[in-house]
Amino acid sequence: MTLAAQVAAVASLMITTKIRKTFRDKDVGELPSAEPTRHAINDGSAATTYTYGATLFEDMLDAISRADDRILLETYIIKNDAMGRRFRTALVEAAARGVSVHVIYDGFANLVVRRSFFDFPGVEIMKYPVLSSCQLLNPRRIGRDHRKILVIDESVAFVGGYNIGDSYATEWRDTHVKIEGPAVWDLDNAFIDFWNTPRRRLFRRAIEPNHLEPRGTAGWQPQIRAHRNVPRQLMFPIRGMYLEAIDRAHYSIDITAAYFIPDHDILQAILQARRRGVAVRILVPRVSNHVVTDWLSRGFYGDLLRAGVEIHRYRDHMVHAKTATIDGEWSTIGTANIDRLSLTGNYEINLEILDPGLAKGMQEMFEVDLGNSDRLTRREWDERPLVKRIYELILKPLGPLL
Repeated sequence: MTLAAQVAAVASLMITTKIRKTFRDKDVGELPSAEPTRHAINDGSAATTYTYGATLFEDMLDAISRADDRILLETYIIKNDAMGRRFRTALVEAAARGVSVHVIYDGFANLVVRRSFFDFPGVEIMKYPVLSSCQLLNPRRIGRDHRKILVIDESVAFVGGYNIGDSYATEWRDTHVKIEGPAVWDLDNAFIDFWNTPRRRLFRRAIEPNHLEPRGTAGWQPQIRAHRNVPRQLMFPIRGMYLEAIDRAHYSIDITAAYFIPDHDILQAILQARRRGVAVRILVPRVSNHVVTDWLSRGFYGDLLRAGVEIHRYRDHMVHAKTATIDGEWSTIGTANIDRLSLTGNYEINLEILDPGLAKGMQEMFEVDLGNSDRLTRREWDERPLVKRIYELILKPLGPLL
């Protein structure tokens, strides 16, 4: 009976949302362009933040065109549209001029993409499988390769929430960061560790791919660190990073989450921060591309609002960023959402950056986003219709699955 109610609820939400989006999208234009912001980091690195996909993609393509030695690209989604084809062409051209080019993409996320699109002449391709036997035997490994990394010549690297495609360029509000300098090593090494994992079945070709060697030198500078979820090793440090950072907060916590379904510990850490007097603001999509996730997220709003947490919902466009800033000192930018799949399931990567200058820029970015958002008040929440409460109750058991 419960399962039938859940199926009916999911189906009705998806149909209703599809109808609403069909009419809404006719009136919703492109996002306003935004220039990237560059910050010098004390360890000798530099971090440039992007909130407009078209600008990010042009800089990524420019970096690919300038590559002399090696290109490492890992993406969750790359669409077979104009932007996806530009990246494909740029990578093939780089390989033709002698650059070593390696690409990883997720098989499940690209099921709708024609297989021939991924025939990149001269490029080594790795396809993370749609399903493997180890995933069936271990529920904690039913995850995807959700990372988005581009490393050029060990000198510049990009990481963040942006997938590759036309709609992401101008219609999705996301956040990416370009790293230059010593901190590039962490992203280079993350890609190489994944590439060199001895899993012949992950590759589309029968031959074993070339083994890659890390380059550059690892450092112990604490300003920028890459945290990697590695389901194969049951390592999920991004969740720990969030818990520790929230526990250290003194003054403020600003979180932007495309999908916000916190587990018990993260929820309690946020509520404890409020009890210490920390100002907590959470920015989520008003309507995301996964409507069921929106409704599961609503199940936490009551506790958060009663504790004094501010919840802001981004209007019109999909906010897909996975970022947080705490106390004007600490920031994270990466690929992991605050949900079970990202924090205890998927291959993910987030940068942890300790720098007041970058944190200030992140806070300013957050304020701009609030200008395009509606704050959910406790009164509005308490007066929500009965039918919405029923949907929340029916769908709540699905939370641990997502």
